[in-house]
Amino acid sequence: MTLSWRTISTDGFDEFKIELPRVPVIPHIRAMTPADIPAGMRLKEIAGWNQTSEDWVRFLEFSPDGCFLAECENRVAGTATTIIYENRFAWIGMILVDPEFRRRGIGRALLEKAVAHLEAEAVPCIKLDATPAGKILYQRLGFEAEYEIERWVLKRDTGNARPVQRPSQDPGAALAMDREIFGADRTALLRSIAGTAPELLVLAPQDKGLAGYAFGRSGSLADHLGPWIARDAVAARQLLADFLERSQRDTIFVDVLTNNSWARALLNQRGFEFSRPLTRMHRGANIYPGQPDLVCAILGPEFG
Repeated sequence: MTLSWRTISTDGFDEFKIELPRVPVIPHIRAMTPADIPAGMRLKEIAGWNQTSEDWVRFLEFSPDGCFLAECENRVAGTATTIIYENRFAWIGMILVDPEFRRRGIGRALLEKAVAHLEAEAVPCIKLDATPAGKILYQRLGFEAEYEIERWVLKRDTGNARPVQRPSQDPGAALAMDREIFGADRTALLRSIAGTAPELLVLAPQDKGLAGYAFGRSGSLADHLGPWIARDAVAARQLLADFLERSQRDTIFVDVLTNNSWARALLNQRGFEFSRPLTRMHRGANIYPGQPDLVCAILGPEFG
């Protein structure tokens, strides 16, 4: 709430404003259901995020008891999702609060509900990707920084480019490698993503294995590249080139690790531009960190 008043000076009117803190509320938090997906979509559209209804379905399929919704004044005021990966660690995402209800403790209440749910499931480590605004809150709740991530965006004119026809690929080899790199099994999630966008799955064969792989999703605003995994710069370059050839969207999002020795240089060469920073954080024993040195880009802040 803002209070304002005017005083009269020799030069005319001087206006003063004071921004008062909003009164905290106690939201009603309950499990999210498929019927709540339109409400979740409304909040993510207000935030300008890239998720689709299919992504909300994935959250509810893989964590039916771990997705939450906050209600205030008979309205949906916020959301939070969780996914447990092989009981090694869990992910918190989609912390969204309606602008009309912000700064009233709803985001914190949703986060605490998600953490309490995961602790009740005896998950040893909880992870999330924090914006600069959210990082302070997460630190207060015991989260520590693991490494930095940046969102990069490509804007291009695909014009009348014809879709590249490529045979569908079996993600099996990539799934086995992904467990090693990510730190836990997420086969069902990646198969779901490959099934809805098979044209965006790219593999880099090497001898009898893989030098790398890349998955992609078609979001509401852009195609999203990730996870983008490569054992060397040559594989990383080829995967990026193949993905950009396969995608027909004018806008591409990618969330790249800042400490990767080649990813950001490759993105810069292809015309991507920096958009915003993120910090990967964890709470609890990070026993399964995976191999982040081979990660060019993550699947996404909502999934890990």
